[in-house]
Amino acid sequence: MRLAEYTDYTLRVLMYCAANRDRLVTIGEIADSHAVSKNHLMKIVNDLARQGLLETTRGRGGGLRLLKAPKDIRIGDVVRSSETDFRLVECFDADTNTCGIIATCRMKGLLGRALAAYFGELDSATLADIAETPRPRAKAPRGKPVSIPVRASTAPGRRRVARRAGPVRA
Repeated sequence: MRLAEYTDYTLRVLMYCAANRDRLVTIGEIADSHAVSKNHLMKIVNDLARQGLLETTRGRGGGLRLLKAPKDIRIGDVVRSSETDFRLVECFDADTNTCGIIATCRMKGLLGRALAAYFGELDSATLADIAETPRPRAKAPRGKPVSIPVRASTAPGRRRVARRAGPVRA
């Protein structure tokens, strides 16, 4: 089974927001982070806002953030709301089924159990389980010398790196 790109990006948006809970994030920031179209993400963000998972704020200084705690967002629920079709084979849809061996075939039962196990696993995970925990930003200690690479101009074909040492001021 393969997730649609829409579902993949939906999970990525949620994961990004969960990892940056301390601030508003922008669609442009997420798009740049994942190399995805802003327009594509706008549709996803609108859907997530309608589902009550994201809060969106328009205008200057606006952005988006999670409305629920990551531990309260089940991955199975997100996948169910993002995917459009879980018919693994034709016989899963009684309205369009034309299979001639449906009466004796046991494949539907097998695949049905596999799909249930798939969702059982997804339902056991939350956004907190898959999102990166934000790391506190480390500050360099004051007054300690730090080597900072500085690229110096050189003749074509030669590369020289000058090093500068000095106290770091935060």
